[in-house]
Amino acid sequence: MPVLDAGASLRTSVKSILNQDYEEIIEIILSIGPSRDNTNAVSVDLKSTDKRIKVIENPSGRTASALNAAASIATGDYLVRVDAQSQLDKNYIHQAIKTIQKREAANVGGIQKAEGGSILERSIASAMTSKFGVGNSRFHYGGDEGPVDTVYLGVYDASIFHKLGGFDESLKRNQDYELNIRLRNAGYTVWFDPNLIVRYKPRSTFQALFKQYFQYGQWKQSVIKLHPSSIQLRQIVPPLLILGILGGIVISIIESMWGLIIPAIYMTAVLLSTFFTKGCNGWSRWLLLFVFPTMHIAWGLGFLFGPLERISRSDATDKTTPSYPIL
Repeated sequence: MPVLDAGASLRTSVKSILNQDYEEIIEIILSIGPSRDNTNAVSVDLKSTDKRIKVIENPSGRTASALNAAASIATGDYLVRVDAQSQLDKNYIHQAIKTIQKREAANVGGIQKAEGGSILERSIASAMTSKFGVGNSRFHYGGDEGPVDTVYLGVYDASIFHKLGGFDESLKRNQDYELNIRLRNAGYTVWFDPNLIVRYKPRSTFQALFKQYFQYGQWKQSVIKLHPSSIQLRQIVPPLLILGILGGIVISIIESMWGLIIPAIYMTAVLLSTFFTKGCNGWSRWLLLFVFPTMHIAWGLGFLFGPLERISRSDATDKTTPSYPIL
């Protein structure tokens, strides 16, 4: 588990692991980044409650280095990735191990079930389970079991994970997607199982939502540069939307009002999707009028601009120091 500024959610997330009905969990490794809240104190307290919990430092604070550091000391046959803001259903690990063995897969994953508490969080959760909001990745909204391009979080065959070198530490985001590309290119299977449920708490402000999706777009661009053949239609629609809207506005100013047809079509699509999206009512539904554009525009801008800070593969390796227990 990569952990950064997660003092408010860490106990609940770890509790969902301790409550699993799978009896062969050997260790729970918390990889702690330099946090600004009480994450360190919470993690040390959790360590004292169960001998299987190990706490290591992740000085860089990056997700990929956190996961690789934890994987480097893990001793099990399978690696179960869990995020500090998520909760696993009680049978998650048992079902995942059964599926990965049955399908002889390298990685299995299920549904990212977004659940919000506030009005805005419920609206964002609904947008994250909408094809209009996030495209056609099955892990957002479910679907038939089978091979896919990527899954949420993931349960990995440890030997294959290490054989392929783990996560690319030059990527701040989209490390899981990039690893799944390498798994599939090496002839292994990435498998989606809708019986695997992970409960996820979405961002609670528009600013945080914009930042999240801007980063998604930024680092998706980096992944596509590494693996050009991996590009999907859903990944180029947001940047094309940005260019279409900007181009249409320019045309409407200098030539013809017909230039506004692309912005008009998009806003019509947002309005229709707001009415037909499931899972929200009242004000949370009306907020979709702003949530959908925030997600799409942020992702598109991030993709067009790309990472403002680039980390070379060699630098990523050099800056990742050996992990050690927090005292």
